[in-house]
Amino acid sequence: MSASMRDDLLAAGLFVFDRVGFEAATVAAIRAKAHASNGSFFHVFGSKKELAGALFLEVLRDYHAAVLAALVPVPDAEQGIDRLIRGHLDWVVSSRREARYLFEISRSEWGEDVRDAQRAQNARLAEGIERWRAPLVAGGELLPMTPVTFISQLIGPAQIFCRAFLSGRDRADPRSEADTLVACAIRALRPPDRINKQ
Repeated sequence: MSASMRDDLLAAGLFVFDRVGFEAATVAAIRAKAHASNGSFFHVFGSKKELAGALFLEVLRDYHAAVLAALVPVPDAEQGIDRLIRGHLDWVVSSRREARYLFEISRSEWGEDVRDAQRAQNARLAEGIERWRAPLVAGGELLPMTPVTFISQLIGPAQIFCRAFLSGRDRADPRSEADTLVACAIRALRPPDRINKQ
């Protein structure tokens, strides 16, 4: 089976899941959107759940790539904070359907089959951020804290705006809050005497 059929089914799955949610989505609807036969679907994926897990990993990989791209070329502390937050916000807005799937639709109960692959992808993201962060912590440019605390302080506040945007509770583009989110993150992550005064 061609890679394009797999890609077509993943794209169709994303479309259908976004329209009706995982529970209401059917293999028939996904096949129809992808113009795929029943045999073609089951040659590539054993079930709707298997397709959902594969789609989750694809979207997660795309999101992680967008985040890590913010660290090239290697920025200083404040530039990195700024780029990582804006990279997150830009990806959510420009990849809204994928972001909804990743942050709003995906569910842990059907993700067990991809849990190891998800952990491996998350570890690669963490390693990429740590390669940038660790020297800055060592040099006193960033406050020492666990990687999980760092990410929660960096992306957590932005994620509140993003979730409201993705769910439709707030129609405002979350990027409109970027300057404030960056300023708050800098205060949370940088030693006070190292914050650049503009």
